[in-house]
Order: sequence, then C-alpha cells, then structure tokens
Amino acid sequence: MNQRRTYWHLEALKRKPTDYEVATSNLLYHPERGFEVKVPAEDWYRKYQKGSPLILTKGEQFSDPRETTYTKYTAIQKDKEIYVDGLLRSMDETAYDKSLPPAWVHSLSRVLSPLRYPVHGLQMLAAYVGQMAPSGRIAVAALFQAGDEIRRVQRLAYRLRQLQETHPAFGQEGKEAWQRDPLWQPMRELIEKLLVTFDWGEAFVALNLVLKPMFDELFMVHYGELANRSGDPVLGKIFLSLNEDCRWHRDWSRALVQTALEESAQNQEVIRGWIRKWHAQVTQAVAAFGAVFGVLENASIRPEFSLVMNRIQSVCRDYWAAVIPLDSPG
Repeated sequence: MNQRRTYWHLEALKRKPTDYEVATSNLLYHPERGFEVKVPAEDWYRKYQKGSPLILTKGEQFSDPRETTYTKYTAIQKDKEIYVDGLLRSMDETAYDKSLPPAWVHSLSRVLSPLRYPVHGLQMLAAYVGQMAPSGRIAVAALFQAGDEIRRVQRLAYRLRQLQETHPAFGQEGKEAWQRDPLWQPMRELIEKLLVTFDWGEAFVALNLVLKPMFDELFMVHYGELANRSGDPVLGKIFLSLNEDCRWHRDWSRALVQTALEESAQNQEVIRGWIRKWHAQVTQAVAAFGAVFGVLENASIRPEFSLVMNRIQSVCRDYWAAVIPLDSPG
C-alpha cells in the first residue's frame, strides 16, 4: 500500500525541502476551507481578509528572503542580544550616565521614555497583520516582526531604568508626554488610526511600507546619529542593532509585495492607493520631531532637520521604487 510522505504537499519541489519550507508551508486551514465551526470571527475574516482589495490567494508562494524559522530567529537574536547586553553593561561599569550633557538628558526624557508606547503600537499592528494574514508564511514573518518590536520595547525600558539610577525623576512623565505633549500627538493619532484599520492588506501596507520605514529611519538611524553628536555614542550603537531588525522587516515586506504583484496586476494600484492615503499623515507625524533635533548648543554639529527629513524621504522613495514604482506618494 502506498503511503503519503509526511511532507507530501512539498513533493512538487522535486528535491528535499529546506527547514524553512517544512516549518512554514500550509500552516493555515481557514483561508482556503473556511472555519470548521461557525463563530463570529468567521464574518470578520470574510470581510477583512477575503474581502480585502489586496488579492492574495497564492500566499504560499511568498518566501521570506531570510527564510526565518524559530531556530534561525533565536540564533540571530541571541548574537544581537549578547552585543547589546555588553553595551548596556559597559554603561553600568563606567558610570556612563553621569557624563551625559544635561540638555541631552532632557531630550532623552522627552523622547526615549514615550517611545515605548508607539513601538508597542507597532508590535500590536504586526501581530494583527499576522493574525489576519491569508498564508502561514506571512503569519510567521509578521510573528517574528512582532517579536522584534517586543525586543525594542524591552531595550527602551531597560535603558530608561538605567537612566533613573542616576536621574531618579527621569522618564516619570513618559505616559503623560505620550498623551499630551504636542511633539507626540500626530504620532499618537496615527498609531490609533492604524489600530482600527481592520483590512489586513491596508494594515500591512500602511504599517510596513509607509509608517515603519519613516519611523525606523527617524529614531533608529537619525536620532541614533543625534545621540552620537550629543555625547551618547552607546545609545547610537544600540539603535543600530535594533535597526537591523527593521531592515529585515522591509526585506520580507518587499518580497510579499512582489508575490502580490505577480498574482494580480490589480494589486499594483491598490497598494499605490494605500501608500498615497497614509503618506501625508505619516510625514506629518515624523516632521513633528524637528524640535528635538535642536538640542545641541554647538550649531556647527547640530543637524538641520530639513536635511534629516529629506534623507528620510529619500530612503522611503528608494524603498518604494524597489517595491512598487510611484509617480508621487503625496
């Protein structure tokens, strides 16, 4: 009697499947067959997953360029965490925080402490994209992205506690700043709107193609560079490590868009429309942080925020051009 092999659904490969292919293929039952038991969530998935203008019935053809499995993910993150742990330990061992300029400590209090809240929002959004994804492979990539955002929140919280050892009142107004400080209100409004963007395709595009590229460039790259100029080079190194995660988020998102474009030409205009829809509000939210780039007393090393914004926009335009050509995002 002929028996099916354990991974019979991969036999078309005509070769031994990789660990990634085995661990991520055909994980979800409901996108193709529906829910076995009728529950209220079924209507939600019908409306916001199957009913999305983003047509993606062949999500299993998507492949994460990094081919991330749980084993590979933990190995990658282990090395990164060892590196960041060493940086944080060096701060404790050298009384690093006592040497930080007061103006920079004030900037950190206004930025570093509230930053936990939008990053937690990014984690929730990534988790939602994974939950609603029409393919197990997309769900897996989004799951690891959510894990990266939890890593980012944890490192921000740890750094906050370190600073409180030297400056006991540091960061105590973080929640109030997130809710009230004019600096943060455009970003808070944006995150809250995204949290009620239920169409999975729009949530993915708004998060991974529009918000995160600009958000990550602003904080992980340019605020990290500002830390270097402000006498806080270790924070800049920590942010560079966190930015490695963000770069992978862009890589897998680009691969997913390519899969969607190969399936349906209609997807091109749908994705373009969502980028245009969200671009202006994301730009406004990022532009609000120009105020924190004027903290350096030495004008010769103070970055012009207009140039920072130009660089952020240029990175995004280059990314979008690699993903899907746009005449103009605005």
